[in-house]
Amino acid sequence: MNIIVKSLLTILLPVALFTPAKADKLVILHTNDTHSQIDPNDKNLGGVLRRKVVIDSVKANNRNTLVVDAGDAVQGTMFFNLYGGEVEYKMLDLLGYDMAIVGNHDFDNGSEALAKLLAKSNTRWLSTNYDLKGGPLENIFEPYAIYEFDGKKIGFIGLNLRPHGMIADGNYNGVEYLDGIKAANSTAWHLRHNEKADMVIAISHLGYSGKPAPKDIDIASQSEDIDIIIGGHSHSYINPADSAKAYVKNAVGKPVLIAQVGKQGMNVGQITIDLDDLSHNYSTITVDSRLDDRTSPDLAAILVPYRAGVDSLMQIKVAESAGNFENSEPALINFVSDFAFEMGRKLNNGKPVDLAFMNKGSLRRSLPKGDVTLGMIMMMQPFNNYLEVIDVKGKDLLDAFDVMAMRGGDGVSANVEAVMKDRKCTSVKIDGKKIDPNKTYRLITIDYLANGGDYMEPLISAPKIARSKQVVYKDLLEYLKTDMKGQKINPSNVRRMHQ
Repeated sequence: MNIIVKSLLTILLPVALFTPAKADKLVILHTNDTHSQIDPNDKNLGGVLRRKVVIDSVKANNRNTLVVDAGDAVQGTMFFNLYGGEVEYKMLDLLGYDMAIVGNHDFDNGSEALAKLLAKSNTRWLSTNYDLKGGPLENIFEPYAIYEFDGKKIGFIGLNLRPHGMIADGNYNGVEYLDGIKAANSTAWHLRHNEKADMVIAISHLGYSGKPAPKDIDIASQSEDIDIIIGGHSHSYINPADSAKAYVKNAVGKPVLIAQVGKQGMNVGQITIDLDDLSHNYSTITVDSRLDDRTSPDLAAILVPYRAGVDSLMQIKVAESAGNFENSEPALINFVSDFAFEMGRKLNNGKPVDLAFMNKGSLRRSLPKGDVTLGMIMMMQPFNNYLEVIDVKGKDLLDAFDVMAMRGGDGVSANVEAVMKDRKCTSVKIDGKKIDPNKTYRLITIDYLANGGDYMEPLISAPKIARSKQVVYKDLLEYLKTDMKGQKINPSNVRRMHQ
């Protein structure tokens, strides 16, 4: 194998956790959308100490092993809020990742800040469909990589999503998007025919399916030379037993494996390739507490100074919750939408706004029953977003509801009801009345959406009326301290955008 394994803390475990593969196999371990989950999440799954046990155990029993990440290693816990990605990228190196691509959240602090962090990285960074010439990231990324194992060449490409509409304007300076399908097919063809690669694998942060295209199923179905796609972005858990979802036929009728393992590092994917006939199988490994007795004290020691800052914020009580509210359920998005609606009155000189929007993607954690801490609120709304009041024409507002319906609905204030069918809104009412396309409505939302983020292009031309002076979580803390003083967080769990 002509590769230097970049693990700084390799642990050869005395007892193998997993069945060793023969020497004529290549094992690819993969993660995606780990989102700063350095410690286990609120379901006690994941965590980098446990993940390292998995990686080291597989490496100790398989001499041909690669570890890859499919983007969004950052954003979602206090580690990113406090340290800006330093911890997460350092962990990729220390866990022994060979290759990685960036996701949309890797740009949350801008391409210049990202470049400074990745310049220190020992991980190999790929991007096939970003033109980075002249920008801060130019010398960090490679368009493809080739590894050779036991006489077989394996080529890798990295596919990134279109920044416009997903990454805030100004955060991806120096990045020019190239058509994902064209870049994938031309580079895969080059690897197969010019570089004589025996297999081509795409590492993707496009998402499994849906709009806007291309998604992984589009790349697979329109390709001829790609054998496997290791995906991310949509937080999909592709069950290895679900062959209808895990395999998509390509342009010449051959099955392409699409693998993705959810989010937050709760699982590690394992693709085992037979280097004789290039057949492969896909499985997943749950990262849970059974691994705790084998974690690395050295790695834990490196995290101590970082964790001290995080833990201090997790001890400060700011509110109390009446129940356990999952960020995947309606209650929390209803809560932050109603909070935004009330903030609209304050920003609108004491007069109520017509409605509020908040996107589900802004909710990065759940709230437990009982004490709610400062750190929890910061993690629940971690982005540098600001509440903004805008005036929107009724016809544009209807289009905006269709954008939200396309992704299954978002958060709206309690005075709104929207009915969806086939990912479009068939009925929208504000205070019981249908939207008048010719009327202007005063909306409060976050500046990310108002500027067209999450594909909210119908809002871009809306005049801006007022804007908060501080980021959302700080407004939310004040709301809990004043408007909700003495009350428990107890929002309705009724879906306001529903089928």
